[in-house]
Amino acid sequence: TEKYHKLAREPCAISAMLRQYCNNSITKGRYPAPMLNAIANRRRAAKRITAAAWLASAALVLGGLPAAYGQAGRDYVFIVGSSTVYPFATIVAERFGRASRFRTPKVESTGSGGGFKLFCGGVGVDHPDISNSSRKIKPSELAFCRENGVTGIIEVKIGYDGIVFANAITAPEVELTLRDIYLALAKWVPGDTDGDLIENPHRYWSDVNPGLPRLRIEVLGPPPTSGTRDEFVEHAMQGGCDTVAWIRALGQIDPDRYRYVCHTIREDGAFVEAGENDNLIVQKLEANPDAFGIFGFSFLDQNLEKVQGASINGVAPTFDSIADASYPISRPLYFYVKKAHVDVIPGLRGFLQELTSERAWSDEGYLSERGLITMPAVEREQVAAAVRDLTTLPVASK
Repeated sequence: TEKYHKLAREPCAISAMLRQYCNNSITKGRYPAPMLNAIANRRRAAKRITAAAWLASAALVLGGLPAAYGQAGRDYVFIVGSSTVYPFATIVAERFGRASRFRTPKVESTGSGGGFKLFCGGVGVDHPDISNSSRKIKPSELAFCRENGVTGIIEVKIGYDGIVFANAITAPEVELTLRDIYLALAKWVPGDTDGDLIENPHRYWSDVNPGLPRLRIEVLGPPPTSGTRDEFVEHAMQGGCDTVAWIRALGQIDPDRYRYVCHTIREDGAFVEAGENDNLIVQKLEANPDAFGIFGFSFLDQNLEKVQGASINGVAPTFDSIADASYPISRPLYFYVKKAHVDVIPGLRGFLQELTSERAWSDEGYLSERGLITMPAVEREQVAAAVRDLTTLPVASK
């Protein structure tokens, strides 16, 4: 703003230790040489120090004007992460940009895992301020953040979402179980005897369950970098895997083998990685009514004239069934924020205030209108208070 620009032009406002030079230098119409030398030295030093120390040095040079510093490097909030959370992040960014004096934040859909790789790359204007995710950050990702100097991370839970198994609205409605999904999509399935695993031989849904239609198994889903993929294998695939008693027992005996058996998706063409663009999956389902797609409930809710969600274990995907967790593939959604960037990157604190405002994430808020399943009022207030206090997560140790 003009206020900050004016202050930045005043040598007395930049550093208290240089006030002794101010009176004479201002009347002569020039900045004092010692001040210019100090700033130049700090700029050279900033290239040789770590990202965290770089931010501290910048704040010291500017003498309490972090917003002006942010404008000198990057004057907008930068967000990466989940394709599921992307629509929510985008609408908050647009509202914030229209209603505030700051630029509209930049939002990129990279997938949850891809977002954390960028987010944890370091501190400073070259790295994202926020990574949103359709799953909780992993301990290994927290450790990667710590290795790169990202040690103050604020977790902002914004609500809930379900993962749907959908097909075209013109196709027959289908009721599936978690066991059906596992037997259709796992790379390895149980053989005839306990302990025996065979490569998945199922080609049609009727091979999995005689009560299902004789349609070739073709499922469009997210790539390994996606949080939706992580949650799908954790809840749907593993949930179906656990219906096989000896495999469930394997989880206590050999956890690594158990996860391999339950989480590995077949690679013979029955499952097709469709990228991070959920809208593209919806379009492909319209073109192929025999196929199914895996994506977040919010995309189903926004495309009910095109696609329909299958019931899982007898429960249809709805706002209520996801909110009360009776729908078996439900998960929370998150934003992760670098505390070091708050009050340094212009607009970041204001964006967080907008995100956690009742007009955004309440039952009647604009995010609910876009398909977000909201948290109870008490939980929203707890999260909002943690954001106001900039409460950070414990960071994984070595």
